[in-house]
Amino acid sequence: MTQIHTETYGQGPVLVMIHGWAMHSGVWREFARRLAGHCQVICVDLPGHGRSEAIAPYTLRQVSDALLKAIPVPKFTLLGWSLGATVAMDMADRYPERVKRLIVLAGNPHFVDKQDWPGVKADVLDGFAELLKGDVQQTLVRFLALQVNGLSHGKQLLQTLKLAMQECPPPRSEVLLAGLRILKTSDMREFMLSNRLPVSMIVGDKDMLIPPASGLLLRRLNPGIDLHLLESAGHAPFLSHAEQLISVIGPMV
Repeated sequence: MTQIHTETYGQGPVLVMIHGWAMHSGVWREFARRLAGHCQVICVDLPGHGRSEAIAPYTLRQVSDALLKAIPVPKFTLLGWSLGATVAMDMADRYPERVKRLIVLAGNPHFVDKQDWPGVKADVLDGFAELLKGDVQQTLVRFLALQVNGLSHGKQLLQTLKLAMQECPPPRSEVLLAGLRILKTSDMREFMLSNRLPVSMIVGDKDMLIPPASGLLLRRLNPGIDLHLLESAGHAPFLSHAEQLISVIGPMV
């Protein structure tokens, strides 16, 4: 079985949190500790990220299955951020008996822009894939910079993200490329429009990767979705809007 690293904080109802592309659980350790005042928080490292072993083939289904096997409780609230949100949607879709509520943080069921769906331009992901063939570290720094671009405290947030990322060696390039493929090819829209689990979406109105329009469109198509738009927040609101985010998430668990 693939060795998946987890970090656990607090006691009570369980919230499982899955980080985003190229990161690891350390990126939101401080946020998790604060959130642990409301519940037990279990942070998991995606395969090949942080302190978790890689898997092959690196597909969305394989990633989801590896994480589910590592979660020690039968039922939990599930929060996924960015790439982690795509994984969380897949887990909730295929294993709804284990998920009490799904929280999509800065995620999009169809990450890439289409004529009928707002998302990031495909050439942005293709550009990162091309850059990974050269300097992995510089590519990751550019990705982090995109997450805080245009924010009033962007430089400070970028430094925080850099320090968190540097806690562990970066994922291997093949793992990073596989993660980009998952973002580029996954389509969880049918699930988000038809599932019966409680679902909440949290999106920053200044997110450069997740257009707020995607959340608004989802809620229009499925009024049962609980949507929260965070004012002046980018792609990492757990750093810039921690208290506001905790006040939203805490009562959901």
